[in-house]
Amino acid sequence: MAITVGDLTRPRGNARSIRDAIATGLMATSVVLVMIPLVLVLTYVIERGSALFGWRFLTSDIPTTRSSGGGMGPAVAGTLLITGTATAISVPLGVMGGIYLNEYGRNSRPAVMLRVLTDVMTGVPSIVMGLFVYTFLVLRTQSLSGMAGALALAALMLPVVIRATEEMLRLVPDDLRFGSFALGSRRATTIWRVALPAALPGIISGALLAIARAAGETAPLLFVIGITSKPNWSLSGTNTALSVQIFRNATQPFEGAQQRAWAAALTLILIAFAFTILARLLSAALTRRSGAF
Repeated sequence: MAITVGDLTRPRGNARSIRDAIATGLMATSVVLVMIPLVLVLTYVIERGSALFGWRFLTSDIPTTRSSGGGMGPAVAGTLLITGTATAISVPLGVMGGIYLNEYGRNSRPAVMLRVLTDVMTGVPSIVMGLFVYTFLVLRTQSLSGMAGALALAALMLPVVIRATEEMLRLVPDDLRFGSFALGSRRATTIWRVALPAALPGIISGALLAIARAAGETAPLLFVIGITSKPNWSLSGTNTALSVQIFRNATQPFEGAQQRAWAAALTLILIAFAFTILARLLSAALTRRSGAF
């Protein structure tokens, strides 16, 4: 009886197909298990928060905790102001730190120390940042302010932006840099005109995701920004944010306060969702434009 090549390879092919089917099934099960809590949380927040959510809710002043209705206009303004200021502080510093780590420092001692400190800061609880700013700024100036909150959020965002910038620059092929050097370009010119544009989509995605995370932080802001019921577009003086209002209203026994907490939670989710979509769109647009990846 003749033995063909197909007879020799069929058992191995069948085993490979079985392993592939098992791996596909496990991944599909994992996706379903991950989606279940996310969908349940999102559905519940929409169900509880949509009753009060609307334009009037986003623009009205915050009433007393016993009152029903009202809005979160000051909290929306405070969230945008504090998060925007934190972004203006952390993103430029984080991008420059990532450029130094990958393009200049590499394995030098300062770069290794900075990389270790960045990893440590990434794992530090957010409440520690709030206590740090409270101790070194609020107690010294004897005043709560939006600027203190922006510094606390910037300290949280900075290591995320540094690591995202370093990792994206590391993915840029060295052949692009060598080609620029061969044409007589300096290192700074090569970074600015070659490496940074190629890594820009990933850097923007990392920065916007860091912004979305910072916008939802509560613990760092509880100690440093105070509370107000009127919009404050200045970085000085007490301010408020959506995350702080969610915490304060959710812990109240009054139905009106709890309804505002759910509507504020829905607002915060929509803001984070908007930043995520913006990150995807910008990354896709820049990737098509540069043709880097």
